[in-house]
Amino acid sequence: MAGHGTDGHPHGADRLCEAGDRVYSRAVRRGRLPRRDAEPVPCLLELALLHPDPDDMDWLVPTSPQEVMTRLLRGMYDEVSESQRRVGSAVSAFEWYAGLGRRPSVSRSAAEGPAIRVLDGLGRIQAAMDEATQACTTEVLTVQPGGIRREAELSEGLHRATALRGRGVRMRDLYTHVARHGHGLLSYLELMGDAVQARTLDEVIERLILFDRTVAFIPANSERTMALELRHPALVEYLGTVFERLWRLAIPLTAPLPDTGIEGISHREQSIAALLAEGHQDAVIAERLGISVRTCRAHIARLSETLGAASRTQLGVRIAQAGLDGSRARAVTPSGRGSPSAR
Repeated sequence: MAGHGTDGHPHGADRLCEAGDRVYSRAVRRGRLPRRDAEPVPCLLELALLHPDPDDMDWLVPTSPQEVMTRLLRGMYDEVSESQRRVGSAVSAFEWYAGLGRRPSVSRSAAEGPAIRVLDGLGRIQAAMDEATQACTTEVLTVQPGGIRREAELSEGLHRATALRGRGVRMRDLYTHVARHGHGLLSYLELMGDAVQARTLDEVIERLILFDRTVAFIPANSERTMALELRHPALVEYLGTVFERLWRLAIPLTAPLPDTGIEGISHREQSIAALLAEGHQDAVIAERLGISVRTCRAHIARLSETLGAASRTQLGVRIAQAGLDGSRARAVTPSGRGSPSAR
């Protein structure tokens, strides 16, 4: 039964307070008791455990324990029945809602999986990449930021690239210009033959791997221990468009980098100058170009010497005067198809 009683006796008939238990027990033993004896325990009257004696209103007689038990059990049964009814209604309702999620989508079949999936841990990332590799039939597009690719990084994806080449899948890779100086990349190029094309840019976006324009993988944290698997058609199409525009701006790996037109200033130093003009710090410039901070500062020192700048402020002025701040149009048109390369 629900908790009837006054503020001092908040309980039901199934859990009497100590005073109520004592008075009700005495009433059951004696058959009746004076009304004044029940004044300290008004809960007994409120719970109908005691009621006035019709023959003498100054006395109270107890409700039999059997009747109290029947009343309690009936109340509990009603509560359980109501709970079961509510559970049934809730289950039916949410089964219907769950069924909505299982209905086929017009834009994506159930076999393709969720539109966005978080992959936590290198093991899960590698497993998902292997699965996408096995399903790939046409092309793979990748963006590989950073500088010179380490042998371990190249070896890690070798089994996937080899499997793709064996099925006639074409691969196109984008790197930073710094990657051109890696011997491992050139060796990987020779191994893969014409299955892979590679181009380079001053800087590229964060890592991207796109299979058949249907599933893409991007990092989900800076440590790259988490990744997002994207299957939403709009997202995948957008990433594919970004890749294609970068690809058109990039320079084939075997083609030389364009001359800056300024004696003593290399293409890399030109890129550093443009980023300095934008106000970036050395560490940011180094990260974007895929070089170490130490190498970046060495190039900045050579820039200062070549341009005759005695301070960073003066260097900024000289960069603008020389047109190295990006004010000169430096359109680069890729000449032909890039040589095969590695990922």
